[in-house]
Amino acid sequence: MKKIKLNPIMKIFMNSLILLPTPMNINYWWNFGSILGVCLLIQIISGFLLSLHYCPNINLAFDSVVHIMNNVNFGWLIRLIHLNGASMYFIIMYIHIGRNLYYQTFNLTYVWFIGITIFLLSMMTAFLGYVLPWGQMSFWGATVITNLLSAIPTVGSVLVEWIWGGFSINNATLNRFYSFHFILPLIILILVILHLFFLHLTGSNNPVGNNSDYYKISFNPYYLLKDILGFSIMLNFLFLMVFINPYYLGDPDNFILANSMSTPNHIKPEWYFLFAYTILRTIPNKLGGVMGLLMSILILYIMPFLNLYKFKSSKFYPLNQIMFWSLITSFIMLTWLGGQLIEYPYFELSTVFTISYFMYFLLMPMLNLLWDILLK
Repeated sequence: MKKIKLNPIMKIFMNSLILLPTPMNINYWWNFGSILGVCLLIQIISGFLLSLHYCPNINLAFDSVVHIMNNVNFGWLIRLIHLNGASMYFIIMYIHIGRNLYYQTFNLTYVWFIGITIFLLSMMTAFLGYVLPWGQMSFWGATVITNLLSAIPTVGSVLVEWIWGGFSINNATLNRFYSFHFILPLIILILVILHLFFLHLTGSNNPVGNNSDYYKISFNPYYLLKDILGFSIMLNFLFLMVFINPYYLGDPDNFILANSMSTPNHIKPEWYFLFAYTILRTIPNKLGGVMGLLMSILILYIMPFLNLYKFKSSKFYPLNQIMFWSLITSFIMLTWLGGQLIEYPYFELSTVFTISYFMYFLLMPMLNLLWDILLK
């Protein structure tokens, strides 16, 4: 029988997706990585279609969004998919990161570092996209967030003016944000390919933390079918959001044209930034607040260096499970508190849960090492 010769691209596809040896015991929490890839493709395609009708000009941006919603064939659907797709993307990303923290599966250093970089770039992209409709919350959110850079000693003010392209947010700012919002997803896509490449060099981890080559099965058809089920569930939830209550996670002030002479009563970013925003405003010093905001995300980079204990799974560490759920509670509470006014008791609660959030990263390795010592 004659052998079929495959070109290099087909060989990579076969080895990475069809014949990839995959642990038998991975559960549905491992589906969220592939679901994230589908969400990213939905955002890129819907964003490209929106860009065909969007005008990056402060006098036309708001009206161009209205035009897309009212006059473009299925423009309303494309925009609402893009709008709610961002929320779905971050929900799944937070679950994906949470699964790695719970099962301690961040020992693949390159995979983890690239993943956190994708998270950072995704947050940057989402922030830039939030500014583009040029509504009230878009404008003032951009003003507040970009002004944070002025906290950097010596060069802060110059850096803010350089990003703005002037002495306030203006047409040059909107053009720059549009350009970066368009190009960053392509950079994220390249990083996703690298993320998968390094992951497939060693193969996926599993709930037990054992990376043995035994007890593995091919990715296709077993996990391919599981992924297809995950895709369909995610798309069902996305379309439920789009068709039933598309503006539930948005801000009503963004239905008002941006006005630099009228400040909203309560300026806040999108919900997926609120945990970091709460940490920012909990710290009274401006530079300290900016450092707290950055550290709330950058601290994830140190996780592989804290994974020094004997077992590589939370199943063997009851204390880790307790700490993990305290982190999840802190994250949810910080997200909720970010939407509240800075007054009693919200400010005091923000301080408590900010400390609780960072304590996870400090106490978790020490408690697990202590558990190792007790087991000896």
